[in-house]
Amino acid sequence: MTDSSASDSYATDTAGTEGASDRSAQDVAGAVEALLLLADEPISEPALAEAVDVPRSVIAECLAELVAFYDETGRGFELRELGGGWRYYTREEHVDLVARYVLEPQQSRLSQAALETLAVVAYSQPISRARISAIRGVNVDGVIRTLLARGLITEAGHDPESGAAVFATTSYFLERMGLRTLDELPELAPHLPEVTELEEELRQFAAPGPERAEPAHE
Repeated sequence: MTDSSASDSYATDTAGTEGASDRSAQDVAGAVEALLLLADEPISEPALAEAVDVPRSVIAECLAELVAFYDETGRGFELRELGGGWRYYTREEHVDLVARYVLEPQQSRLSQAALETLAVVAYSQPISRARISAIRGVNVDGVIRTLLARGLITEAGHDPESGAAVFATTSYFLERMGLRTLDELPELAPHLPEVTELEEELRQFAAPGPERAEPAHE
C-alpha cells in the first residue's frame, strides 16, 4: 500500500470523528439502532460513522455485535448488509405471516394515520415523503410502506430539486374509490389533515364488507 493510499484509508476510517470521545461499539449500539430503524434504504458504514461521530472500525464492530445478538436472541428481524449498506429485514420464517397481515384487508384495515396520509398523497401528488411528514407533522415511513404494500400508492419518479422519491396514487386506488380519474376527487380545503370529507370516503373503502360498485363505463 502506498503512503497516499494509506493516508486515504486512515482518513476514511476517521472521517467525522474530530473531537469525538473514545467510545466503544457497545457505547454507540443504541444510536446505530435508532438510525437503522428510520432507514427506508440501506445505510453505509461511512454514513453511520459520520452520523454517530466515531471511526468506521467502531461501526463495523458494532454492526457485527448487533447481528450476533439478534441471531442469538431469536428476534423476528435481522440486520443484513445489502446494496452497500445495512438495514433491518423481517426474518424469512416470518415473511408469510407479515404478508398476510399487510395484504389482507379484512384483517388489517387502514388506520386513521394511513387514511390521512393517503389523502395527502391523493391531493398533492406527486409528493415526497418529507413533504408528507411536514404536512402531517409526524413520521410517515411506516404508513408509506403500508400504502405501498396495499398497492394504493407507488413511487412516481424523483423530486428534481432534492432527488427524493415522490409518490402518487395508483389505478387500484381509483378502482377502490370508485373513480375513473383523479379529476373526480371532491374539492377539499387546503389543510388536508384537517378535512373529513375524503377521510369518510376512504373509511368506506377501508372498512370490511362488500366491495363498492365499480363505476359504469360508457
